Amino acid sequence: MRHDRLPRVRNRSLLTRKRFVFAGALATGALLPWALRGPLPGRLLEAASTNALWANAIAIGIAFWMRLSIETYPGIRRSYVILPSALTGHGLTLVWFTMTRLPYDRLALTLGFLFHVVWLYLLYVYAERRVRRRIAVVPYGETAALTAIEEVDWLTLSRPQLHDARRCDAIVADFSADLPDEWEAFLADAALAGRIVYQVKQLSESLSGRVELEHLSENSFGSLLPARGYFYLKAAGDFLFAVAILPFVLPLMAGIALAIRADSPGTILFRQKRVGHAGKLITVYKFRTMREVTVENARVAAMTSDDDDRITRVGGTLRMLRLDELPQILNILKWEMSWIGPRPEAEVLSIWYTSEIPFYRYRHVVKPGISGWAQVNQGHVAQVDEVHRKLQYDFYYIKYFSPWLDLLILLRTIKTMLNGFGAR
Repeated sequence: MRHDRLPRVRNRSLLTRKRFVFAGALATGALLPWALRGPLPGRLLEAASTNALWANAIAIGIAFWMRLSIETYPGIRRSYVILPSALTGHGLTLVWFTMTRLPYDRLALTLGFLFHVVWLYLLYVYAERRVRRRIAVVPYGETAALTAIEEVDWLTLSRPQLHDARRCDAIVADFSADLPDEWEAFLADAALAGRIVYQVKQLSESLSGRVELEHLSENSFGSLLPARGYFYLKAAGDFLFAVAILPFVLPLMAGIALAIRADSPGTILFRQKRVGHAGKLITVYKFRTMREVTVENARVAAMTSDDDDRITRVGGTLRMLRLDELPQILNILKWEMSWIGPRPEAEVLSIWYTSEIPFYRYRHVVKPGISGWAQVNQGHVAQVDEVHRKLQYDFYYIKYFSPWLDLLILLRTIKTMLNGFGAR
């Protein structure tokens, strides 16, 4: 909701301040489990107890750092990352003890994890979920579209005075606009005072999760090539994870194959030529979810509409749960795809989209994935006008290519598998 003047409100509750949240987590998740060893068998200063104390503190630090990194991305509630970040932090410390064989207090580690998670969820329920961001807007340049976003309370400044923005979390300005000298001085003073100052384009991308399609220039992307170090590390991680889970996935795939064979005649696997990394053609594997019928128009055959009558009974369930994508683990083992990335398009559709949207091919700069940023935000699309918006999500993923964004997509993919969002 947009407000030219914000109502008088209290300062943010102490319960929402990061330092308080972190200090409280240390007290409840590290010190409290350690102190409870007093009345229980054992001594507070024995090696197992002190090791557990430090391990819980380190785990809380790791989880806090992960939350700060992930929460910068849009479309994410803080409640989404509490449990995964805590599991990661405490899990890493448990792995450390397993590898080093150092003594540790199992009860203290367990209580540390439980108290840590309960503390964070209590804060979220009673304080954080009701907090809305408040951002002050410098009234020059292209800010109208930004202030139309309803997730934020906007305050349009009428004069270059920091006092007017005292109740705001940040300030946003269009740096490309011809700002008067007093407003440029205002932004410099804001930065010197430690205030967060956003460029309007970057803030719009963060709130919408999309990169507007203007032109492919270093000015709009910073670099046309995503971080290569993470690119290769991610590929190795994809391969190793696929190898690790293959023994567990194969029985599930065998059961699905039997269900498909019993439900309708035809092949079990669906193979299709799609465009992969660097524009190379790859054969993508999926479980067949449609009846095998002849469609003369190749473009129409490659698209799936809402309630497509070709979809089988078993196929509908597989699509809703995204289990039809499981055979693409073979593409990952062949180093052709990733777990997370822009979805690979059928060759005939990719040619069509490229003819309509000249820089569509830029999405092939990273490996295609089984799930992606566009899929968890928009779902399945086929028409050019929908693809244009989908491409904005793909470009956002490429621009902010990082393990944190991949983790966020993974969390939201689990959610979409449960609610069937965007399935066709």
